[in-house]
Amino acid sequence: MTTTAIRTEPTPTTAARATELREKPSFLSTGILILGALYCLFPVLWVLAAASKSGTELFSTFTLAPSTHLWDNIVELTAYRDGLFWRWMLNTALYAGVGAVVSTWISALSGYVLAKFDFPGKAGIFKVLLMGVLVPGVILAIPQYLMLAQAGLTNTYWSVLLPQIISPYGIYLARIYAAASVPGDVIEAARTEGAKEMYIFNRIAMPMMLPGLVTIFLFQFVAIWNNFMLPYIMLGDDHLFPITVGLNGLLNQGASAPALYTLVLAGALLSIVPLVIMFLLLQRYWRVDLAAGAVKA
Repeated sequence: MTTTAIRTEPTPTTAARATELREKPSFLSTGILILGALYCLFPVLWVLAAASKSGTELFSTFTLAPSTHLWDNIVELTAYRDGLFWRWMLNTALYAGVGAVVSTWISALSGYVLAKFDFPGKAGIFKVLLMGVLVPGVILAIPQYLMLAQAGLTNTYWSVLLPQIISPYGIYLARIYAAASVPGDVIEAARTEGAKEMYIFNRIAMPMMLPGLVTIFLFQFVAIWNNFMLPYIMLGDDHLFPITVGLNGLLNQGASAPALYTLVLAGALLSIVPLVIMFLLLQRYWRVDLAAGAVKA
């Protein structure tokens, strides 16, 4: 008597089917993402095209086709008031660079302490911190001006730097990432070896938090670079202006001198170049585990 073996093909499980369904592209969602990307890129493309036009071309036609006057506009912008534009760029680099570095270190230290130390009032401090995240910075500009005016620091570099070195959102991110990426066993082992707390933070914790700190640095750098209201209120000397306030002054003058509009557009184009370079240089430090750390927390 012979038996015939019946071969059956394995059937995909429910989980496998769900995975296949998730992997199929959705044309609707893809189309929405493409439209959103075009919506965000259109102003950049328009500035790139408009900055290359002469004053006559700028007001006579509306097209995304670039012209040939970009270098002429940059040369004219450089010559404006003996290179005042580049003084604005240097000021902005100072405000954003120093402010972002100091803010990132303070955020890292504060987040590390909130994540790895137990002390009275810790929960209350974190709740206040979360409330600070919800408060727009523009609301605090006037009180900060009054405080710094009492100290005689308005119309100085300090009046722009000091209010921006504390970032509630940066501390919040650092606290989440420190809790997820810095093992408590490593800290205890370092303490057992006799390491001081600041040594542990600077030499052990910060390297582990590096991807999160890069993200905090970028957020703070971009926020300070694009900040307008705080320096607008704090500063009166145009030699201390950042690029945002300086270009706004040029734009206001353009109502009586339309030729300045081409300078404003050329300056706006040049002002985004450092941001693009910054993102390109630092993107390799980003890690997917930043989001994983936020989920774990």
